[in-house]
Amino acid sequence: MTEHEHTIETDTLPQDRSSHAVLEATQFNFWIGEWDLTWHNGGRGTNSIRAILDGKVILETFNAHPTDTFQGMSFSVYNPSMRKWQQTWVDNQGNYLDFVGAYQEGKMILERTATVGEESFLQRMIFFNITATQLDWSWERSQDHGTTWEILWQIHYRRKSEE
Repeated sequence: MTEHEHTIETDTLPQDRSSHAVLEATQFNFWIGEWDLTWHNGGRGTNSIRAILDGKVILETFNAHPTDTFQGMSFSVYNPSMRKWQQTWVDNQGNYLDFVGAYQEGKMILERTATVGEESFLQRMIFFNITATQLDWSWERSQDHGTTWEILWQIHYRRKSEE
C-alpha cells in the first residue's frame, strides 16, 4: 500500500453496514497527503492531511505561512448512520465551525448554517477538480438559502512531490 492509499477494515464496521458504507467511508481519501497551497493575490501555505485513529478520522493541519499567520485544524469523520461526512474546524482566530456533507458528482461538499448577530446564512466548502496530484477548494456563502453562492476564498492544492 502506498502513502496515498488507505483502506478501512470492513470487520470494524457494524455488521448491518454494506460494502457501500465502506466505500463512502473512504471518499475523503483523495485529500490525504502533504499539499502546497496557492490562492489569489500571491497567497501561499501548506496543508497536511492524514488518517488517524485506525483510519476512521481525517486530521487536517492548515498553515497559511509564509503569507499569513492564519492556522487551523479540522477533524473529519464519516457517520454511517447519517450517511454523511461531519467535520469540525478550529483555528488560531478562535473559530469553531461544524459541517455536514457528502461526496457527490465528483465533489466533496460540506455545509453549515452560521449565525452572526441576528443574521443566519449558509456556508459551504467544495473540493472539486480532484485528481491524484491536485484539487481546488472553495469557501462560499449564501444569504438566500442556497439559491446563489458567493465565493469568498478559493485555494488551489498541489500535492508535494515525494522525494
